Amino acid sequence: MDMRKAFMLAAVVMATVSSYAGEGSPAPQIVNVYGRQTVSLDGLWKTIVDPYENGYYNYRMAPHNEESSYFADRDFDADRTVLYEYNFNTDRTLTVPGDWNTQRDKLYYYEGTVWYRNIFDYKPKKDRRTFIYFGAANYEAVVGLNGRKIARHVGGYTPFNVEVTGRLKETGNSLIVKVDNKRHADGVPTLNSDWWNYGGLTRSVMIVETPMTFIRDYSVQLDPDDPKKIEGWIQLDGEQSEQYVEISIPELNAVKTVRTDSKGFAEFAIRTKPVYWSPENPKLYDVNITSETDSVSDRIGFRTVKTRGTEILINGEPVFCKGVSIHEEMPYSGSGRAYSEEHARILLGWAKEMGCNFVRLAHYPHNEHMVRVAEEMGLMVWSEIPVYWTIQFENPETYANAEAQLVDMITRDRNRANVIIWSVANETPHGDARLEFLKKLITKTREMDPTRLVSAAMEKDNIDAVTVTVKDELVDYVDLISFNQYVGWYDGSSEKCDRMNWVFDIRKPVFISEFGGGAVYGRHGDVTERFTEEYQEDLYQRSVNMLDRIEGLAGTTPWILKDFRSPRRQIVGIQDDFNRKGLISDQGGKKKAFYVMKRWYDNK
Repeated sequence: MDMRKAFMLAAVVMATVSSYAGEGSPAPQIVNVYGRQTVSLDGLWKTIVDPYENGYYNYRMAPHNEESSYFADRDFDADRTVLYEYNFNTDRTLTVPGDWNTQRDKLYYYEGTVWYRNIFDYKPKKDRRTFIYFGAANYEAVVGLNGRKIARHVGGYTPFNVEVTGRLKETGNSLIVKVDNKRHADGVPTLNSDWWNYGGLTRSVMIVETPMTFIRDYSVQLDPDDPKKIEGWIQLDGEQSEQYVEISIPELNAVKTVRTDSKGFAEFAIRTKPVYWSPENPKLYDVNITSETDSVSDRIGFRTVKTRGTEILINGEPVFCKGVSIHEEMPYSGSGRAYSEEHARILLGWAKEMGCNFVRLAHYPHNEHMVRVAEEMGLMVWSEIPVYWTIQFENPETYANAEAQLVDMITRDRNRANVIIWSVANETPHGDARLEFLKKLITKTREMDPTRLVSAAMEKDNIDAVTVTVKDELVDYVDLISFNQYVGWYDGSSEKCDRMNWVFDIRKPVFISEFGGGAVYGRHGDVTERFTEEYQEDLYQRSVNMLDRIEGLAGTTPWILKDFRSPRRQIVGIQDDFNRKGLISDQGGKKKAFYVMKRWYDNK
């Protein structure tokens, strides 16, 4: 498929996103916000906890008009002859970015609405456009500015931006965001999952300033079929759509000038020979894109990823993906949504210490720092959307939601060389509706980005007591036989690993996306006692011995790097709302099994 067709299909998806989001949809995503002129709105925001949504609905559950809603931001103290039953000025604060569950004890289990308000000054510049960018808000966000609702976004792990050109005042702008993390049967993820439902403005909020016509999106990648050609496209946004645009890579002495069409779109190709990005040498180049009205710079690596039989090839060479799964939770502090570059460097540093060249960012798109720092460190990435367990596969709105999150994920990270796998699902049950749902997501993924592998975490199937395979029709449509298995934890005791044999009817790379078992750091006992470090250590040793017997094994991501919060895990004194399958504790202590994986990876 040519790039123009792929981009136009992506534009169709954007229309789908807007339709799904409803009245007041966000603007199309601006890529590479960290490479642009921004003003941070992070810090302490005033908040109102509103479990009955009094600020949005009246007592008959009809939406308030804007003058009666909390978006109006009335000050009770300004005129006490008028009845207002809320007052941001006297309420408590929450830190942004951050989740509310770990900032206030009373909000630990809270699922519902919290209103956020930030009062800021901003001097708009002439001949400039202004956007407010949200890294993520879990799960539904309704944005209001200076008393008026302006946008709604659904999806807790992808960025969105709202244009506010001409709407800002020099002083006293009132930005209010209604954030609602209630779970819904038709949501993505759905009612049932196995991680903490952190609510709030969980990633950074910033003002992004652009020229009237600016470079909104671009793709710069190595041609997968020609290692001496860098190709891509540029998309301008604004009325001055027909412009000359220069793409330059100074270190390669590579320059190309193209002219955009009436819709602001242009393709390009540059003949050059870059040093390829790889885990051993994560080479990145400064890439400058300059139009007649705008310029943006990025750090981009060039590589190819393909499969050959049972092998994964990076730059034409076989690679074994020595990985680990990671949830987006803070290191050391026990829990809370991770969001910063510092958090990313600690978590990914632990993965590197274990000998990893690969990370699975489960089960949703992580913050942009995680992907970019991983790229810098030479860590390949599996990135996925939260199509998890039993979502409503028959529901068209659920599909639109999933596709919108997929589009946002790919749009943000398509220029990151380390992302080698897009994943569309985890542990979903077999069925015709599910198969059609996922096939559509796979097709959309390949339309937007045909340069990477596409997969999903499936489940194993037993042929007999000691023979295992994967019997999932989805295998025919993905690039990997990737699946989760817990022999020795949910499936028998650890010794069962010694007796298992694995067979596959199709020749594709085999990738075990989850395996392992739980242990409490510092809890010791016999190798047969669950939740001891000794049991976990023994299970991991038997597991890697079992993995060595799997023909065509191309990678593994044991579950999981670090203990993480989950309300499903309820044994007092052992789990205490934590999934204890981490190789590292919630406080950063390395369990014995960590070193089993390190030794195994060091010898791969």
